[in-house]
Amino acid sequence: MHKERIVFVHGAGGFGAAAWPKQHGLALAYDALFLKRHGFDAEAEPLPTDFDADRDIVLDALGSGGHVVAHSQGAISAMMAAVDRPDLVHSLVLVEPACLSLTAELPATAAHRGLMDPLFARRFELTDDQFHREFVRIASSSEAQPLLTEEERRAARRLRLQTPPWEAPLHFVPGVPTLVLTGGWEPLYEEIAGYLASTGAAHRSTAGAHRPHDTADGDRLIRAFLRDQPGR
Repeated sequence: MHKERIVFVHGAGGFGAAAWPKQHGLALAYDALFLKRHGFDAEAEPLPTDFDADRDIVLDALGSGGHVVAHSQGAISAMMAAVDRPDLVHSLVLVEPACLSLTAELPATAAHRGLMDPLFARRFELTDDQFHREFVRIASSSEAQPLLTEEERRAARRLRLQTPPWEAPLHFVPGVPTLVLTGGWEPLYEEIAGYLASTGAAHRSTAGAHRPHDTADGDRLIRAFLRDQPGR
């Protein structure tokens, strides 16, 4: 029996199947592909963000079409793919989408940019460790843990090389069925979700902070939405 395809697009942290621990079981009912975005690799040196390359990775993975589930910054390439090829994207699930270029003029996004812009403006003057410590301090008002392993140092280097999401070339919302899932913890993501809801997306919120898809309720909401979407 033919299985519908689902393409999973990770955020700025873990990648591949490791980024979706609760969604592995969907491979029983769907042809599930867990992507690695441009510059994300367990051993190769990290690379700077390439939004167009990420979009093409999503489109290539879709083949003749399917559903896309994306987290945080991965939502940018997912939406870019849907804008360019709505015929291939049957539906979108956007988990805590970091689509800040859509809400650049709204208050929570503007406040976030005001905090982060100075750090990104001097990111190439800082070491990976310095950038990581300052990023964690600003983003979560906490102290970063020391970087102890090569994997942690590579992740910190990758973080420093990432283009701020508010610079993404994303200015249109695709006309495909969309679920936005947020963790109800951060006004920035609720503002983005509210904007997307105003364009026709369904918005659901559950516990789980920035990773609500790791919770039983978040996973249930994703699966229920996908079940309701007919393939094209």
